[in-house]
Amino acid sequence: MTTLLDVRHLTVALPAGADRAHALRDVSFTLDAGELLCMVGESGSGKSMTAGALLGLLPEGVTVAGGALRWQNDTDLLTLPRAELRRWRGSRIGMIFQEPMTALNPLRTIGDQIAEVFRTHTRLGRAPIRARTLDLLDAVQIPDPAQTLRRYPHELSGGQRQRAMIAMALALEPQLLIADEPTTALDVTTQAQILHLIRDLQRRNGTAVLFITHDFGVVAEIADRIAVMRQGELVELGAASDVLNRPRHVYTQTLIDAVPPLPSHESTQAAPAARAATPAVEDKPAILNVHAVSKTYRSRVRRAVRTAALRDVSFALARGSTLGIVGESGSGKSTLARTLMGLLAPDAGSIDYDGDDLAQRAKSSAQRAHRLGVQMVFQDPYGSLNPRRTVGDIVTQGPIAQGVSREAAYARARELFALVGLAPDALARFPHEFSGGQRQRVGLARALALDPKVLVADEPVSALDVSVQAQVLRLLAQLKADLGLSMLFITHDLRVAAQLCDHIAVMKDGEIVEYGAARDVFVAPRHAYTRALLDAVPGRAWNPPKRDAETEPALVLATG
Repeated sequence: MTTLLDVRHLTVALPAGADRAHALRDVSFTLDAGELLCMVGESGSGKSMTAGALLGLLPEGVTVAGGALRWQNDTDLLTLPRAELRRWRGSRIGMIFQEPMTALNPLRTIGDQIAEVFRTHTRLGRAPIRARTLDLLDAVQIPDPAQTLRRYPHELSGGQRQRAMIAMALALEPQLLIADEPTTALDVTTQAQILHLIRDLQRRNGTAVLFITHDFGVVAEIADRIAVMRQGELVELGAASDVLNRPRHVYTQTLIDAVPPLPSHESTQAAPAARAATPAVEDKPAILNVHAVSKTYRSRVRRAVRTAALRDVSFALARGSTLGIVGESGSGKSTLARTLMGLLAPDAGSIDYDGDDLAQRAKSSAQRAHRLGVQMVFQDPYGSLNPRRTVGDIVTQGPIAQGVSREAAYARARELFALVGLAPDALARFPHEFSGGQRQRVGLARALALDPKVLVADEPVSALDVSVQAQVLRLLAQLKADLGLSMLFITHDLRVAAQLCDHIAVMKDGEIVEYGAARDVFVAPRHAYTRALLDAVPGRAWNPPKRDAETEPALVLATG
């Protein structure tokens, strides 16, 4: 195959005072025409910096300190004048950003933003531009392209916005497409559609793709080759099957070990003794009984418009067990969480917590006990913590409000920090001084400070890297065992649900369409929607290989 891009010894320097001297150090790899190269690694590994260097879009103060970016063994992108490099963006190198809502202008229609690419780089007139724009929207499988032209970004779903971004990136038929985490925030079925679309367009047009991700399921689904980044260095490079199934570098193996496996018929048949030794969840008394709960939202603008967010939802959460609530955006998961927390009043039905019916709002003492006994761990470990307060103040705020002395609250906070794996002397620090995984541990400590019986965890690991995600999941499992917690775990990641949950409830359009033991739901799903969700899991046919504990992989650095 023809080499399109040859990255040679690329080194990118960070400004003085950064946590390390280089964002990238001596990175070398090639990308062939028509090839899909997945670049994987954790936050700070240098993946996005590599994309920024290719496009000449490095952050202020970050500079290229050495190396070359040779295009078709001819042009060095690093030596192109700024004006010339701007012409290359879009025409030869396209970019799909991670978050389409921030990358798209909210004040301009989708059609106008795609048309701008043609107005900037071509001399086409209005009619040809409109025709090309409609063709692009049709190519990325957006329904009713003519109507979508006139819509604004907020009027499209997340998957449709990402398709519009892909249409913009492909407008001038670039030879190289850079996709920076383009499916991270999407539901599993939408993610599968976008991955299929990128793969199909890449094969049909012979486009080279540099796909940046931390999701090994996505990698297993689409990659031809894999480049593994760690702290600015390329530590492993090879064919996808080799890296996924026979990783050479210990860091690659560590990342793969952190990927939760999906249950299979083979794993079910292989462990009958373990299943028999586990007491049935149904035999345990329930701490939370939800019966026929419904909730309808009414539009403030058009009162006749109603959306049924919850429809006759019923389930029981057994003491000491974890119930996974899975489903896509709009399925009602978050509304259910807010209702259970007492933040929303149901229109109908009952919520029985430890013997008290919370639907009877007059029983204020029961409501108060519920709010103390049921605590929430939020999805965003940064946005849910007050940046102006120390984490000590954040964790102790609840107990102090309940009459606990400041000294006793801080003593308990130090115990909780040790329990969740944080240094007790970190109480004086602010949220921005912690990593994402550490902030989520702070959120757990805050939730545990009121000694709850039930934790409602709303997508608590979706924003974390795979290895940090594994640490938090292990911590949740340990806390459940040590403290006897019951947990409602809300997620759209079926691999995570399979690892942590005893039972699974699958939600669609506000209803629970399937409920059962986790292994039964994953191995023998009964509902067509559950089967569709499982079929859409990226890399479903691949499960992480088990490492032989007696044989540690050697440290092998990738070369050119």
